Amino acid sequence: QAQLVESGGGLVQPGGSLRLSCAASGRTFNNNALGWFRQSPGKEREFVSAINWSGTDTHYADSVKGRFTISRDNAKNTVELQMNRLKPDDTAVYYCAVRIMGMLATRAEQYNYWGQGTQVTVSS
Repeated sequence: QAQLVESGGGLVQPGGSLRLSCAASGRTFNNNALGWFRQSPGKEREFVSAINWSGTDTHYADSVKGRFTISRDNAKNTVELQMNRLKPDDTAVYYCAVRIMGMLATRAEQYNYWGQGTQVTVSS
């Protein structure tokens, strides 16, 4: 059974940085698009970023463009999200996800496997 485990969340001050990591086990996802989503209390799960199987194509939500960077290491079966210049609005539970079929996508329903999430809190 495929499993995704996120790590790297925590409490950070506005303007600070965090690096999230997602490790996959149970199967390799080297040929699949990977994505990061986030969800705040009372809000829908929203797209943050996605990367294609080779790492040559990436996409970002407008709200994080220029501040966040997604990357993947197929040898390690991991995907990471470097988050810089964090804002209080970035506070959420962050989830990584795998899309089994197709190119990178921005809708949650297009992804098949999900991690349990890691909390990111941006506060002074």
